[in-house]
Amino acid sequence: MNSAISKRETFISYFLAVALILGMVAAALLFNDREIILPEIAAMAIGVWVYREAGWIRQPSKLFIAPSLTAIIGFAVNQLDIAYLAKVSLTLALMMLSLRIIRSNLAPSIATGLLPLVTNATEWSFVLSVLVFTFILMLGVLLFRLNEGLEKKVPINYKYMLVFLVISFVWMGACTLAGFPQASVIPPILVVVYESLQKPMYNGKMAFKQALVLTISATVGTLLYYAIDSWIIVTMLDIICMLILLRIVGIRVPAVFAFPLLPFVFPEEVVAVLPLVALIATTCLFGMVLAYKKWEFKQTH
Repeated sequence: MNSAISKRETFISYFLAVALILGMVAAALLFNDREIILPEIAAMAIGVWVYREAGWIRQPSKLFIAPSLTAIIGFAVNQLDIAYLAKVSLTLALMMLSLRIIRSNLAPSIATGLLPLVTNATEWSFVLSVLVFTFILMLGVLLFRLNEGLEKKVPINYKYMLVFLVISFVWMGACTLAGFPQASVIPPILVVVYESLQKPMYNGKMAFKQALVLTISATVGTLLYYAIDSWIIVTMLDIICMLILLRIVGIRVPAVFAFPLLPFVFPEEVVAVLPLVALIATTCLFGMVLAYKKWEFKQTH
C-alpha cells in the first residue's frame, strides 16, 4: 500500500515538475520573450518536487527569497557600463555576501544571479519570471508539506563561499587568457561546483560522473536544439533523455535538466561550442574541487 502511494506521489511530482518546465517554455513562446526561460527553474523543479533535496526545501521561504535576490543583483549589475568579466566578478561577490546575510546555502541561486549576465537580460520580464516560478516552487513545498520532518536550520560552513569565489576567479582568468571569456560562466556547472564543495566526502568517481552527465546533457540539448524546430518538443525530449541518463549513471544531478535549456537563451556563438565548453569546464572545475577537497582532508586528518 505504501509502495503504491509512493509511486503515485512520485508520478504526480514528475508530472507537476514537467508541467512547470513546459509551461515556462510555452510562456516564452507565447509572449515572444526568451528572457522568461530560466534553465535553473527546470533543475529546481526536479530537485525540489521530485528529488526533494533536503538542503533546498528545509526552509521553503528561501526557495523564493534567495534566487529572487540574486536575480535582482545580477540584473542590476548587468545594467552597469563595465566589462563583462567585471560584471561577473561583482555579481559573484555580491551574491555570496547576500546569501551569507540571509543565511542561505541554496546553490541554484548562483544560476539565477549569473543568467542575466550571460544572456544580457534587459527586460524586467526576467525578474518577474524568477519571482513567479520560484514562488510556485515554494508554494508546492508548503502545500504538499515536502519539508515535513526536516530540521529547519543546519550549520552552514561559510568558508566554502570564499573557496568557490577563488575557484571561479581562477577559471575566469584561464578562459580570458584563452580568448573565450564567455565560456567562463556556465551557470549549471557553477551550481554543481558550489554544491560539491559542501559535500563532506568528494572523490574522483563522483567528479567523473558529474562531468560525464553534464557534458552529455549539454551535447543532447545542443543537438536537439539544432535538429528540431519546436521548443516544446525539444524540451520534452530533453527531460526524457535526462531521466534516462541519470538512471543509467546512477546519480542525482538536478543541474542536467537546466543544461538542455541553455541553447534557448545563450548567445549563438556559445551554443555552437557548448558541448566542448562543458567538457573542458567540468574537467577543470571539478578537478579543482577535487584537489581542494583532498587538501582539506589531509589538513583535518
